[in-house]
Amino acid sequence: QVQLVESGGGLVQAGGSLRLACAGSGRGVTSYTTGWFRQAPGKEREFVTGITGTGHSTVYVDAVKGQFTIFRDSVKNTVYLQMNSLKPEDTAVYYCAVRLGGDNWYAEGEYAYWGQGTQVTVSS
Repeated sequence: QVQLVESGGGLVQAGGSLRLACAGSGRGVTSYTTGWFRQAPGKEREFVTGITGTGHSTVYVDAVKGQFTIFRDSVKNTVYLQMNSLKPEDTAVYYCAVRLGGDNWYAEGEYAYWGQGTQVTVSS
């Protein structure tokens, strides 16, 4: 069993930065492929970025390349999402999720465990 808790969300002005954390309990979250998703108001939840259990591979959607960075700290059993140069369109609830198998980053159904989400609001 893996339990995930996100933190680090908040209100920030455009151009600012936030660092989200996804802390795992139970089996180490950093042992698994972990993804960050977001759901903006009135929109479907979408994949944003992910990192493999080894940490050797990361993937980003085009909209956040060069702006967001995913990384992990195995000692703290935490996966982080560093978000820089934030824009109003980055406003969303951000979720982390752990995938136990499969190979489709974008497929929510392949993620077995989800956190409760953390709100990120970027003001213009």
